[in-house]
Amino acid sequence: MSTRRVSPEEAKSLLDEGYQYVDVRTEAEYAAGHAAGAQNVPYAFAGAGGMTANPEFVSMMAKLYGKDAALVLGCKSGGRSAKAATLLEAAGFSKLADLKSGFDGARDAFGQITEKGWAAAGLPVETTTPGGSFAELAPKARG
Repeated sequence: MSTRRVSPEEAKSLLDEGYQYVDVRTEAEYAAGHAAGAQNVPYAFAGAGGMTANPEFVSMMAKLYGKDAALVLGCKSGGRSAKAATLLEAAGFSKLADLKSGFDGARDAFGQITEKGWAAAGLPVETTTPGGSFAELAPKARG
């Protein structure tokens, strides 16, 4: 099985069909703005030494959603969500879509946007989703 890589508009259609958007960015990135209704399970954490992998990512995703859940994964520009999709697919998740341009948009080597992300595509954005923050989801995944 290969994860579908989708545009923002395709991701929105999948959400309308019942997929759940999982934002794999850091808690701070998520809090600054995310797709409406998105839930946050960071693929990596930002720290003094840079980004470090979330060692509980796959187990949390399995506990929160189950391996048969229909999920759209998104990050800032498509890199982390693609890596997260690869990990989840290897763990047996079967209905994954990766928002290939992320929330902010895909960029070239010079930092120029090459493909609009969720926000620039004019899709619904919010800064709070009740029950969707990592701080709210983590205890459920660990409990």
